[in-house]
Amino acid sequence: MSITAEDFHWTAADGLRLAGCVWRPPVEVPGAVPLICLPGLSRNTRDFEDVGQALARDGRKVFALDYRGRGRSDWDPNWTNYSLPVESSDIALFLAQAALPRFAVLGTSRGGLHAMMMAAQIPREIFCAAILNDVGPRIELGALLDIRDSFAARRVYSSFEDVAATLKNALARDFPKIDDDGWLKFARQAGKATDDGVIFDHDPALDKPMEAITADTPWPELWPLFAPLLDRPVLVLRGANSRLLTQATLKDMAATHPDLSSLTIPDEGHAPLLWDNLSQRAIGDFLRAKVDG
Repeated sequence: MSITAEDFHWTAADGLRLAGCVWRPPVEVPGAVPLICLPGLSRNTRDFEDVGQALARDGRKVFALDYRGRGRSDWDPNWTNYSLPVESSDIALFLAQAALPRFAVLGTSRGGLHAMMMAAQIPREIFCAAILNDVGPRIELGALLDIRDSFAARRVYSSFEDVAATLKNALARDFPKIDDDGWLKFARQAGKATDDGVIFDHDPALDKPMEAITADTPWPELWPLFAPLLDRPVLVLRGANSRLLTQATLKDMAATHPDLSSLTIPDEGHAPLLWDNLSQRAIGDFLRAKVDG
């Protein structure tokens, strides 16, 4: 059964029009806590299509948000606003509009950093659990440099097939089991068609914050950012081939957090795509066991 996402919008403090979507269950299970999905740095709500549908079929309402400058949200004329604090303000305004009495958060990469920041501001009685998709309180600089270089390589493409070939060339080592149809699906999630061709679905000015990252860039430990999550259950999904979230960091997270569970997704890197039954089932089981009711 396919469930079509419904689009919605809200307005940022500076007037930007921001976008999101929601997958509504045909029959909502009593006590099923809604899930808010937050994407990675340059990503958008389409990354959550598969997991959103799967969880909605099981009776859970699932939201996904486009940060400013990504997906269907307006681009910001001031690229310095593509920052965690400004995006955090945007998310807070969505939460005020949605008025959810309780919710959990699924954050991929940058979305996981937002989940940590939210935990410092919202009590566990409301923000009751977090799912971190391939991110933690220690981020490897080498992986960030890889992300920076992938931004520098982007351009206008002739077709989604061209985007798929580019993604495959860059990421096949980390995602060795994706077939040609899968790479095309990945391309359609990441890109959008324009009159000039296919581009990645974000403001090109988003590249500017990445340009400042070099091999000499000091990168802070984020354990203080992680600390507010210690009072609520956390599920960590890690791509087995991820270089951003290492196995050593995941082990340290488990040793620090009293109620942390984890799942390593085989044959995937940064960040797991959430297309598979294994990760979808783990998310659903975690929410039912830890927060529903």
